[in-house]
Amino acid sequence: MSKGNIYIEQRPDSTYAVMRPGAERASAILPTQHQAIERAREISPNTKPDVERVRHTSVGKPDQWRKA
Repeated sequence: MSKGNIYIEQRPDSTYAVMRPGAERASAILPTQHQAIERAREISPNTKPDVERVRHTSVGKPDQWRKA
């Protein structure tokens, strides 16, 4: 994980956290994944955020990441 990365993770209360690798606290906690992606793009405009898959699809598993 490089320092330039930024991640969107779903929390147990169904909110979404915007985090940097190794951070103890989230940079932002938002009610929707879309809002979290937009905030991550504001924080780090030159980096595509990695978004945790939180739903089951025919492709991939929920514990994998995708670029937003």
